[in-house]
Amino acid sequence: MFYQPESLTPVLSGSGTARQAENHYSLGITPDGSRNYHNGQVCDYVARDGDQARMQFMLRPPLTIRLRAQAFAEANQLVGTAGFGLWNHPFSPDARRMPRLPRAAWFFFGAPPNDMQLAHGQPGSGFKAAVIDALNPRALALAPFALPAALLMRSPRLYDAFFPRIQRALKIAQTPLDEGLLFQPHTYTLTWLPDRVTCAIDEHVVLDTPFSPGGPLGFVAWIDNQYAVVHAQGRFGFGITPLRQPQALEITIG
Repeated sequence: MFYQPESLTPVLSGSGTARQAENHYSLGITPDGSRNYHNGQVCDYVARDGDQARMQFMLRPPLTIRLRAQAFAEANQLVGTAGFGLWNHPFSPDARRMPRLPRAAWFFFGAPPNDMQLAHGQPGSGFKAAVIDALNPRALALAPFALPAALLMRSPRLYDAFFPRIQRALKIAQTPLDEGLLFQPHTYTLTWLPDRVTCAIDEHVVLDTPFSPGGPLGFVAWIDNQYAVVHAQGRFGFGITPLRQPQALEITIG
């Protein structure tokens, strides 16, 4: 089943914009002299009832998302994060609900100081194809041991010994990608099956994993100026990167 939404809902913060022309979406954020959070986003899981908004996740496997994407920024330098794919909206500065453990399958970019080091031996920033399901039963069974495990894994030897097992329990798989790809028009394909996720760029497979997040999930595409720090050794943090130039992400679905 190919993903073909009739229309996506804008979710905007600060200077964020989202413009639609048929199946083409142009998302942008622009400096306004503040250190505020700016987000240009579209998604399919926000339903509006007057001034009220509620989240309703509807997507389940099997599903294939195919889209063409390109980012724009001076000197090809983005700040914050950007991406597109599937998730369960676990946390963001514009979420009006308690954070939850993440489920996602997507193409994700994070500029330093963003540092989400979720895969053993791989960088926490940059562009990547990635999968995670921290809500699967095996991962939830490990939740009571999260704090002592984080303390123990401050030892590099223990981190190398134990984190690959934790990574498998969380169904984490990712492939680092060349950041330059973002600034050229490319076709991205994400195939979500009950027992597998495959990510491809211009029909070239860059990630093929038996890890598959449970549903339901929602489609999201965004560009913002936040960052997150998540380390298995117990370092966590969130913040806003000052926006000094306009930047944009354009996608065409289908």
